[in-house]
Amino acid sequence: MTYRNRLLVLAAAVVVLAAVATASVLHAANRAGRRDREQAGGPPVSAGRVSLAASSRRLMVFRNMAWGPHRDELATVPAVAPDGPRTASGVRCLRFSTAAGTGICLQAVHGAVQDTYRAVVLDSRLRELRHFPLGGIPTRARVSPSGRMVAWTVFVSGDSYAGTAFSTRTSILDTRTWRLQSSLEPYAITRDGRPYRAADVNFWGVTFADDTHFYATLATGGRTYLVRGDDAAHTVRTLRENVECPSLSPDGTRLVFKERVRGASPDAPWRLYALDLATMRETPLAEHRSVDDQVVWSGPDTVVYAMAGDYGSDLWTVPADGTGSPRRVMTAALAPAYVG
Repeated sequence: MTYRNRLLVLAAAVVVLAAVATASVLHAANRAGRRDREQAGGPPVSAGRVSLAASSRRLMVFRNMAWGPHRDELATVPAVAPDGPRTASGVRCLRFSTAAGTGICLQAVHGAVQDTYRAVVLDSRLRELRHFPLGGIPTRARVSPSGRMVAWTVFVSGDSYAGTAFSTRTSILDTRTWRLQSSLEPYAITRDGRPYRAADVNFWGVTFADDTHFYATLATGGRTYLVRGDDAAHTVRTLRENVECPSLSPDGTRLVFKERVRGASPDAPWRLYALDLATMRETPLAEHRSVDDQVVWSGPDTVVYAMAGDYGSDLWTVPADGTGSPRRVMTAALAPAYVG
C-alpha cells in the first residue's frame, strides 16, 4: 500500500470514528432530552423548598422517579396525600434516609469516563455537612432515631472469595465526632453462641435501635443471619438464620425483613415477615409478591416498600401484623422516609 493510500485509509477511519462519536453524543443527548420531558399522566412536580425539620405537618420525603427535569431529586408530599403535587428539592440521591433533621444521601457523580459515588450528610435544610467517597454502587442507607448515627451499604467487586457473586461494604458514621467505621467486617462475630471468623463475611441492611445498637444482615458460608450489633464494642451476634434487610419498628419491638422462601423461583425468592423480638415469633405479611427492598415503617403498624412500576419504581404499603392487603400509595418513587 502506497503512502498516499495509507493516508486515505486513515482519513476514512477518522471520519467513521467521528461519525460514530457524533451519533453516540446525539443519542445520549436525545435520551437526556427524553429524561427531562414530563410524561403525560405523570405526577405534577415543581421546584420548591424542602426541609427535614419536624413540623406540624407530617411529610413524606422520597426520590422522585417521574420523568422530567426533577427526576432523581428528593421531593416531598404531605404524608396524608401521597398522590398530591410534589415539591422537588434540587438535591439528587440514589438512596436516602433521614431522622431528627439529619439526612444521608447516596449520590452518583457523573464523570467523563465512569461514574463515582459518594455519601453526603445533609442538615435539615438539605445543606451538605460532609461527604465521603464510596467504593461501589449504593444500595442501602439508614439514620439512627436521634439523627446522630448514619449507615450505608454499597455493592463492591474484587473480593477474591466472591467469584461471580456480589460483595458488600457497610459503613457507620458518627455525625457528632465524624468517626467513620468504613467496614463492619472487622467486628467480632458470635455465631450460635461461639466466636466465628471467616474470609467471606459480608454485612448489609443496618437498622438502628439507638446510637450504639443496631440490627443488620450477616452473610457467610452461603447463609444469611439476622445480627444484633454493638457499635461501641465492635461486636455482633447472630439471632436467627435466613433474614435480610431488617427494619426496626418505631417502638423497637418488631422487625420486618425479607426472607428467602424455599422452593420459590430464583427470580422472585422473597417474602416479607414481621418478627416479634420478645417472643421471636415470625408472622408473614399479606404481601405475596417478591419484595427486594428494606421496608420503611410509615407508622406504628404499617410498612412501605418499593416494587417495579411503569416509571421504574412504585411505593406500596401493607400492615405489619399479617392482616389486610397490599395497597399502592405512590407511583414513580423510591427510598421513602417520613418527617414530622
